[in-house]
Amino acid sequence: MASKDAKEKLVGFLDRHAFEPVLRAKPDAYPDSKRGKLEDVQRATRSEQDRYHGYGSADEVFRMFRDDLSSEPAQKIHRELKDLGLPTLNDVRGAFEHLAEEVGVR
Repeated sequence: MASKDAKEKLVGFLDRHAFEPVLRAKPDAYPDSKRGKLEDVQRATRSEQDRYHGYGSADEVFRMFRDDLSSEPAQKIHRELKDLGLPTLNDVRGAFEHLAEEVGVR
C-alpha cells in the first residue's frame, strides 16, 4: 500500500476513535468543576490532532504514536481524559497497532 494511503488510514483512525470524541464532548455534559479540565484536554487534543496530520508518512505517525504512549506530557493528558471518561491513545492502541500492521507499518 502506498505510504500516503497508509498514513491517511492511520490518521483517520485516530481522528475517529481518539481525537473527535474528545473534541465533540460538550461542556454542558460535565459538572462545573470539570469544565476547565475539558477545555484543557480539548485544546491539547486539537494540537495533537494537527501534529498527527502534519506528519510526513505512515511510519512517522506510527513512531510518534508509540512515543506518545509513554511521554510524560501525554501521560498527564491521558489521566485527565480518563477522569473525564473520554478515550485515550492507550484505549485505541491495540486496534491502531493492528491497523498499522494491515497497512504494512511496524
